[in-house]
Amino acid sequence: MTTTIHNDSKARESSATQPTAIQEVEPAVLAQWLKDGRAIVVDVRETDEFIAERIEGALNRPLSGFNAADMPWRPNKTIVLNCRSGNRSKDAARQLVAAGCDSVCHLAGGIQAWGKAGLPLKRLEKAPISIMRQVQITAGSIVFVGTLLGAFVSPWFLLISGFVGAGLVFAGLSGTCGMASLLSHMPWNKAFRGATTCET
Repeated sequence: MTTTIHNDSKARESSATQPTAIQEVEPAVLAQWLKDGRAIVVDVRETDEFIAERIEGALNRPLSGFNAADMPWRPNKTIVLNCRSGNRSKDAARQLVAAGCDSVCHLAGGIQAWGKAGLPLKRLEKAPISIMRQVQITAGSIVFVGTLLGAFVSPWFLLISGFVGAGLVFAGLSGTCGMASLLSHMPWNKAFRGATTCET
């Protein structure tokens, strides 16, 4: 599968030196492309992150279930991937290149750079913190409590900390986080998703 992108002259000169290019697009450039109707933004963050804060008109294709076949290819439009900081969008770009795309664009610095550039973001009031932050808080709390109990009550409680640590290692290696899945079904997250709509 191949797709043609429309870049400025500088980007074309860069792509000429790279057989399969992953192009970084600066926020100001993307803003102009959107204004001119030349780009489609595909946000690869998880749905809870996307609903809470996103670029107006962006589509959501979470990296956890990313598939090149799901990309909204349009004639004469450039797909620009974005995430929070640029790391996940770069991973998604690599997947598109591996799937046969000649050249792929992603937002340099992600949505953080977009916001720092003073460009508008669509935000949802009273959105819960992201699932991954919830995982960090929950896992950290369990490890902390398990360590305290292991030190002052019984060494057997250290197994709790070890179990959580092993689970985090597994999540990192497999890309599947059981704690994140569990937290996504908590009442505050289910109510949040049920009360909102987004482009998917």
